[in-house]
Amino acid sequence: MNETLEFLVRHGAAVLFAAIFVEQMGVPLPAAPWLLAAGALAATGRINWFVALSAATVGSLLADLIWFYLGRYGGQRMLNLLCRISLEPDSCVRRTQDLFTRYGMRGVVAAKFIPGLSTLAPPLAGSSGVSAPRFFLFDGLGSLLYPASFMLLGALFNRQLEQVIAALASLGGSALALVVGLGVAYIGYKYYQRRRLLNELRMARISVDELHQQLESGENPIILDLRSAAELERDPSLIRGARHMTMEELKLRQHEIPRDRDIILYCSCPNEVTSARMALLLHRNGIVRVRPLLGGIDAWRERNYPTEPRVVGVTNLPGIGSKLNKR
Repeated sequence: MNETLEFLVRHGAAVLFAAIFVEQMGVPLPAAPWLLAAGALAATGRINWFVALSAATVGSLLADLIWFYLGRYGGQRMLNLLCRISLEPDSCVRRTQDLFTRYGMRGVVAAKFIPGLSTLAPPLAGSSGVSAPRFFLFDGLGSLLYPASFMLLGALFNRQLEQVIAALASLGGSALALVVGLGVAYIGYKYYQRRRLLNELRMARISVDELHQQLESGENPIILDLRSAAELERDPSLIRGARHMTMEELKLRQHEIPRDRDIILYCSCPNEVTSARMALLLHRNGIVRVRPLLGGIDAWRERNYPTEPRVVGVTNLPGIGSKLNKR
C-alpha cells in the first residue's frame, strides 16, 4: 500500500469531507479520484464504508447550504459572480436554469453529476425562493447519491484501481508531478477556451444609453429578451417594447427575422455571453444588423430606463415576421 492510500486509511473521513467540500464550493479540484479510492479501500475492509460515505455526504451538503443561503440573500449578483469565475461561461447559469425548468427540484439531484452545474444549482435554488427544508431534502439525496455512486464504482473495480495506484507508486515523485501537470493543463485549456470565446464574441455591442436614445427618437428596433423561461418566471419585467424568445426558438425561426431592421438581443448573463453567441450565429447566417446589449437587462435597470411586465401569451413572440413588423 503506498503512502497515499495509507494516508487515506488513517484520515479517510477528513480527506473525503475536505475533497467534496472544496469541489462543491467551486474549486476545480475533482473529488472523484478520492471517492474511487475510498470505495476500493472500503471493499477490502480497510476503511469503514458508512463513515466514509457519511463524511462525503456532509461535506457536500454543507457546501451546498452555504451556496443556498448566499443565493437566497445575494440573488442574481451571486449567480453573476459564479458565472464570471466559471471555466464554462457560456453554460453556467442558463444550463442550470434549463435543468430546473425541465425537472424542478429533481434538477438539484441531477446537477450533482454534471460538471459545472453542481456549484450553481444551490444558489439558483436559493434565489428562486425554494424553502430550506425542501432544498435540504432534495440536495441531501443528491449529496448522498453522488459520493455513493463513485464509491460503488471504486468497490466494483478495486483490483484494477489498485493496479493503477501501484503503477503510479512505482513512478515515485514523477506520478505526483504528472497528476499536478495534467490538472494545471486542464485548467489552462479551459481558461484558454474561455478567453477565445469572449474574444470571438467582441462584436459591436450597443449600450443601454444608445438603445434608449433610439427608442426615444422613434426608431423601431426589434428587441428580443433571451432569458430562460425559469428566470423570466421569477423576474417577468422586460425592456419596454421587447419580446421574449428562447434561444431554441430563435434558432428555429431566424429565417423570419427581417433584414432591414436593427435586432437587439439581451440577457442577464455576465459579458452578455448568451446574447453575443446568438448575435454571432445570426450574423453568420446573413442577419448583419444584430447587436447584443451591453450589460443586458441589469445595465438597463441601473439607468432606471422603462420596463414593462410580461404579458402571458403575448411575450412568447407569436410570429416575428408578422407581429414585429407591424410595431
